[in-house]
Amino acid sequence: MIDHNNGAAAFHSHVFLGEGHETSERKTWAVISLCAIMMVAEIVGGLMFGSIALVADGLHMSTHAGALLLAAFAYTYARKHANNPAFTFGTGKLGDLAGFTSAIVLAMIALLIGYESVTRIFDPVPIHFAEAIPIACLGLAVNVTSAWLLSGGAHDHTHGHGHGHSHAHAHDGHDHDEQHEIATPDGPLTLEIFEDGVPPRFRLRAAGGSALTAQASSIETLRADGTRQSFALQDRGGFLESIDEIPEPHAFLATLQLGERNYQVSFEEHEHADGSAARDNNMRAAVIHVIADAAVSVLVIVGLSLARAFGWLWMDPLAGIIGACVIASWSYGLIRDTGAILLDMNPDKGMADRLRKAVEAEGDTLADLHLWRLGPGHLGAILSVVTRSAHDADYYRARLARFKSLSHLTIEVSHRS
Repeated sequence: MIDHNNGAAAFHSHVFLGEGHETSERKTWAVISLCAIMMVAEIVGGLMFGSIALVADGLHMSTHAGALLLAAFAYTYARKHANNPAFTFGTGKLGDLAGFTSAIVLAMIALLIGYESVTRIFDPVPIHFAEAIPIACLGLAVNVTSAWLLSGGAHDHTHGHGHGHSHAHAHDGHDHDEQHEIATPDGPLTLEIFEDGVPPRFRLRAAGGSALTAQASSIETLRADGTRQSFALQDRGGFLESIDEIPEPHAFLATLQLGERNYQVSFEEHEHADGSAARDNNMRAAVIHVIADAAVSVLVIVGLSLARAFGWLWMDPLAGIIGACVIASWSYGLIRDTGAILLDMNPDKGMADRLRKAVEAEGDTLADLHLWRLGPGHLGAILSVVTRSAHDADYYRARLARFKSLSHLTIEVSHRS
């Protein structure tokens, strides 16, 4: 018997845009405006004052603005067509497509700079230091300003979800309500789930390092399915720690017994996409364009200054070669990451492993799993579960509810006797 997931999730949103999408869109357009103003000022100024170098830098600024236009159009198009049913899995990948295209452009720029630099080593050209150095400084100032405007949108929007409570961030992609303060007649206590490089266990601490009595303390957990488990505590010198490990998931009602008094705290667990699965590659590409240009400007300033001071004309093309290598490296990383997303490669192997453990925790078998990225912080998954129980797709959907980044989940259940 095959039980397909076609119930509660039959109708749901296919908007898989990253957090801060509109903010990033506005920032990108702002930087484009800045580049356009500088471009016009340099070209007009160069024509008025007869500086071909200034005109050339203005034209270079136009290519910079063009690359950013690609990112801005991707943001705008993805937002306007987010609810278009023609996009089966939404428009969240448009940013990755734009990032991939920008990476190709960056690679071509690196090749062009490298070729021109090598050519100038064997066939040097006169350098007008009085014009070239100030223009390079002006370009650096524009790029630093652009990077400052864009910087806020380049961060991973992984844990910005509002859950109505505070939580700590673990390194494995989990979000736990790991620490709870408990008010007692003898002063506040802190109960936490500690798992920093060790198996997860309860830890109980008293404010100010006051002594706790392990013999009079224990913890009982109650899970949503009615399962109860007791944890004895032992003295670890400064805090009490549970002897037994805490099984996954860490979502339950915990009752702390201290002598004749009981205190209840609720632990919840959420898991979000981490690292590359949550990164906004469209903004990343825009930032790389700006930083690459800034890096080249710095190298040019250094190369020109040394060439002017010591007559080392070869320093200018050498700076160009170094800049080309740096840009090529950044381009390769962006092509690798965005290409993997466009080809629907597994974006988070750690989450895939945790999905398998969650499904197979009660003896069921995860026969097939497809996990891919729909947009920044949004993952899609198709699971095929083989079970001997009477559980249906909704049961497994409830078990996987803590994986908040699974924005599109399809479950197939095969019942075996």
